[in-house]
Order: sequence, then structure tokens, then C-alpha cells
Amino acid sequence: MEVTRLIEQFLRHTALERGRSTNTIAAYRRDLDRWAGFIGTRSLESIDSVAVTDYLTTLRRAGLASSSITRALSVVRSFHRYLVAEALASNDPTGAVIAPGRTQRLPKALSIEQVTALLESTPTETPVGLRDRAILELMYATGARVSEAVGLVVDDVRADEILDVITLTGKGNKQRVVPVGRFAREALDAYLVRGRPVLLAKGRGTPALFLGARGAALSRQNVFLIIRAAATRAEITSTISPHTLRHSCATHLLRGGADIRVVQEMLGHASVATTQIYTLVTRDALTEAYRTSHPRAR
Repeated sequence: MEVTRLIEQFLRHTALERGRSTNTIAAYRRDLDRWAGFIGTRSLESIDSVAVTDYLTTLRRAGLASSSITRALSVVRSFHRYLVAEALASNDPTGAVIAPGRTQRLPKALSIEQVTALLESTPTETPVGLRDRAILELMYATGARVSEAVGLVVDDVRADEILDVITLTGKGNKQRVVPVGRFAREALDAYLVRGRPVLLAKGRGTPALFLGARGAALSRQNVFLIIRAAATRAEITSTISPHTLRHSCATHLLRGGADIRVVQEMLGHASVATTQIYTLVTRDALTEAYRTSHPRAR
């Protein structure tokens, strides 16, 4: 019970003082509940680096990827550092523990032709169809996370007097203004004029931009289903998700010559190091094109 109480205290601190999002807090809770289950009835003062290493070994044997284990260690480390800083514990058992090696996986991006097929496969004869086309166009145009897209309100997408932009609220409630291309703007305008009013009339009224069939704000799960349905219509056999559109946006921007700092700002990455993984994607594409096109490359 003591550990459970301290975990709740840490999560409240993380949410209020550090401004972490609801989704991030939920992820922290899962990792810490798993850590609490591992240590059981042992006191926190009895936990040492050996116990932490054993915990990571347990996670690896359970089939977790290196990236997931690294994240789990990071959360447990933050928890114990908080306890030490607040004088709730005398030692941090994670200090000497090294995270497992992490294999860098390249983001999965669709080709421009696949994205075009995905977007154009969505019919726009109904309010729901107009909504689906608008959210798909918007997510590809801006690289928005699914949580950012469903969190939009109508005022976020009103056109500026000079530039066509929208306001996205990302991790830690940080806002950024990103441009919207012509196709996404036309899809949004069509939805706002002919789609959203019909859906809004079925609910109790909400400022949310994207609405479900009953007039309530669209959920993240709904967006997954929308994308999978569009992929089926476009005959895209690989498994894709909302993040696939984000990856595709970043990759296509860099291939088109966009500066990496611009892409970092658009995606809302705190560090350019996070954005640099997309340069590996474009470098890989360049290498493949060279090998298949240059007469003396093979």
C-alpha cells in the first residue's frame, strides 16, 4: 500500500508540476504498477540495482522490445529520483543500471502514391465521409499526432488573415502553429460547411472539430478505424495507423528538400535528434534509387 500511495503522489506531481498529458500519465501508471507488482511486499529501502536489473530481465523474458524496456526503466528511474528529491527515500536503486541496447527502427512511411490512393478512396457524399476525408487530409498535411487531431476545436482551424494555419496542442500542452495545404484546407472547409453541422445537430453541442455519428467528439479509436477502412478501400495491404500518416508527412517533407529544423517544428519534437531518424529513411530511399538506377552501382 505504501508503494501504491507513493506512485499516486508521483503521478500527481508529474501531471501538475511537469505538465504531462493524460495519455503520458496513463502510460507511466502502467509501467509503475508493473514495477510495484514485481517488488511485491519488499520495502523500497531494500530495493537495489540488482533488483532493478532482475526486473529488466523479467521484462525481456516476457517478450518486451528493447524500446519498451528502456521506457520502463526511464519511468522507474524518474519515480525513484522523485522519492529521493522529496526525502521520501534515501537511495535511488536505478542510478547504476544501464538500459538495454536499443535497435533503431526506421519509421514506416507510405509512398506518395499510396497516400494519394488512401485519401482519394474516401467518399465525400455523406457528413461522415466529409469528416473522414478532412481528418485524413489534415493528419497527412500537418503530421499531427492522433491525440492532437481529435483534440482540435473549431477555433483552432480558422484561417489566418495572411496564412492558412492551424493550432495544434501537443505533449505537455505545448501549442504550435503549423501550415495547412490547399487539399487539407478544402477538405476541412467542405466538412465545416456540409458535414459538421449535420453531426453537431445529433449531439448536445461541443466545440470539438471532429465529431462522431452521434455528435460527440471523435475518439482516437475512431480514427484508427477510419484509417484502416480507407486502407482497405485503397488496397493497401500493410498495417497502417494514424502514426503512419505522421511518418509519411515527415518523410515526404525531407525528400522534398525541407530543412530538418522546419520538420522538427512542424512535428513538435522537443529535440532535433528525434527528427533525425527520418533522415535515415530518406537516405535509405536515396541509396535504393542509386543502386537500381546507376549503371555502375551494381
